[in-house]
Parts: sequence; C-alpha cells; structure tokens
Amino acid sequence: MSTELEELVEFLHHGNTQIRQIACENLVGFSVAQPNMFKRHQLLPVRDLKLLVRDYTPIAKNAITMLVNLSADEEVLANLAEDDAFLETLLVKLTNVKEPNADDVSMLFANLAKSDKMKKLLTLKRKTPEAVSNSANAIDQLMDCFVKGAEGVLNKNANFDYLSYLFADLSKSEEGRSYFTSRQDYDDVLPVTKLTVFTEHGSAIRRKGVASTIKNVAFDIPFHPKLLSEEEANILPYILLPIMGPEEFAEEDSMTMLPDLQLLPPDKQRDSDTSIIVTHLETLLLLTTTREGRDKLRDVKLYPIVRECHLHVEDEEVRESCDRLVQVLMRDEEGEDIPGQATDTREDNDSAALQDEDQNIEELF
Repeated sequence: MSTELEELVEFLHHGNTQIRQIACENLVGFSVAQPNMFKRHQLLPVRDLKLLVRDYTPIAKNAITMLVNLSADEEVLANLAEDDAFLETLLVKLTNVKEPNADDVSMLFANLAKSDKMKKLLTLKRKTPEAVSNSANAIDQLMDCFVKGAEGVLNKNANFDYLSYLFADLSKSEEGRSYFTSRQDYDDVLPVTKLTVFTEHGSAIRRKGVASTIKNVAFDIPFHPKLLSEEEANILPYILLPIMGPEEFAEEDSMTMLPDLQLLPPDKQRDSDTSIIVTHLETLLLLTTTREGRDKLRDVKLYPIVRECHLHVEDEEVRESCDRLVQVLMRDEEGEDIPGQATDTREDNDSAALQDEDQNIEELF
C-alpha cells in the first residue's frame, strides 16, 4: 500500500470536516479495488467509517457506500453485524422520514443480512418511530418502512426496495419464516401478505426480493395450508399473475381459475425478469409437496397456466422449471382410482415427495 493511501485512510478520523470529506470522496473507489487497506490495525478504518455514518450527509453517504462494498468481506461483515450500537445507528437513520441516505442504509442492511447475527432483528425491541410504525419491534419497523415507503411515499429520498433482500435472507431461518407467517400483535396482519402485493411492482429489485422471501417461507411444509388459504395468506394469485401473459384459455379452464386470474387484459405481460419467473415456479413446486397442495393447484387449473408459460418464454431455466412442475401435477396419485381405499392427504413423508422432483431448489439470497 502506498504511503499516500495510508495517509488518506488516516484522515478518516481527522478533526477537520473538510479533510474527512475529501478523504471519503477519494477512498470510495478503493473500497472495491483495495478492500484490504481498510482492515489495517484491527479494522481501525472500518471503525472510523462506522462513526462517519453519523457525520454530515455527504460524508455519511460515502461512508455507508464504502461499508456496503466492504461488507462482502467476512471479517468486516462480522464486525458490523455484531455491533449492536452501530445497528441502532442504522435503524435510527432508516426510520427517520427525512433521512437523505435511507436507501443506502437499506442496501447496507441487505448486505448485513448475510450474517446469521442479523436474526437479532426478529426479536430486537427499540423506541417506536411514530412517523413510521406503531410497533416497538425492529422487524416490524423495517417492514413498515418497506410497505409504506414504496416509491418515495414515506421518505421522498427513498423507496426502501433493498429491504426486500434483507427479508429474503431472514426468511432462510426457521425464526424468520415463523415471523412472516404469524399475525403481528400491533396490526393483526400476516407479514407475508404485506409483501405479496409487490410481486408485480415496477421495481425489479423489490419483485426479486419479495419472490425470494415467499419462496423461502414455502420451504416449511406446516405453513402451506396457511399460505394457500384464501382467509390467511392467499399467496396463489400473487405468484401466478407474474408468470401469466395475455394468452386466452379454454372456457372450461378459465372458469375454474382463481377469480383474479380470469379475464386478464390483452396487454397483460409476464415478469420481464426470467429469474423471478423461475422463483415463482419453484415456489409452486414446493407447494406440491403435500397431496392437499397438489389438489389445490390442480383445482385452480395451474397446468394450462404453466403450459402457456413454457410455450411463450424462451428461457431454458424457465422451461425446465415448468417441466418439473408439470411432471408433479400430471402424475397419478398413489391409491387413486382404487375403490374403498382412502388417500392420506397429510402425507407424513411430505419432504420426500419433493426430493426426486426438485433436487436443486435452494433457499435464496
């Protein structure tokens, strides 16, 4: 490392505001090109950056940007995620409706979620930011920022889209999945239903994070009845609409589809991001784990929807996902058509049903 760069890093904790600002402006690029220079002296530069997050807006923005870049390093990630005081600083900024760097903070939260330590957000309680949420739970406050803040409604400087990536990572844990499928005391709403309404949102970042969260929640089989119930999460319309285009269906199929899927406008478009389509198809495959789930998907005429998706999307992963789903939907059920024999819809070996069909499905983010 050159002497000049060493001196520049030292200026991060200089007492003069202008010098700190110049140092930050010139070091942003090096947080990508030479990240190890920020790990000197037991991560002293990283500790400086954590303090600069609370500095004047231009300095704070560059400091957050550098931490976003540096958090790809496991040692730096651990240092940030384990610092409760620093996380509180980020939460204060994120829930401040006048914070100009709220989206940068959202991006940093998305990166920090790669650490298992961030599961603490699911149980953390803090002061209630009345302009944002009525809950003292940090995770509820983050959810309210995401929902209320879409398209700059809550904070004119932010859309909070990157929080969807935070939710996707949190939903990889059992505790996270439990949160998204449990009614919250402060509003009596299932958090997953707050996300489903964004599956056709204009932001690809928001759609992708939401799709991944829904898919990860679907890994827990006991939640499936709640996810499929129209009185509970009712996720089917929201994951089917993004994979549907303007195609017309036979009347006998259309009449038994979900009401929200009938008579779609002629300009209806599928999601433009094929990776999101694949995610939704894999969620549907997860929902076929139980006999109850398979019967439900057959009843709402999933097969013709998947067939049209296969025909009109020229993407190998989409078509492979469609093929796998169709194989499950079209197969005969064990015990079917045998007089006097009842089928156990609980299927005690539910998890095994997916293994042969879906060896490659993984939790996302």
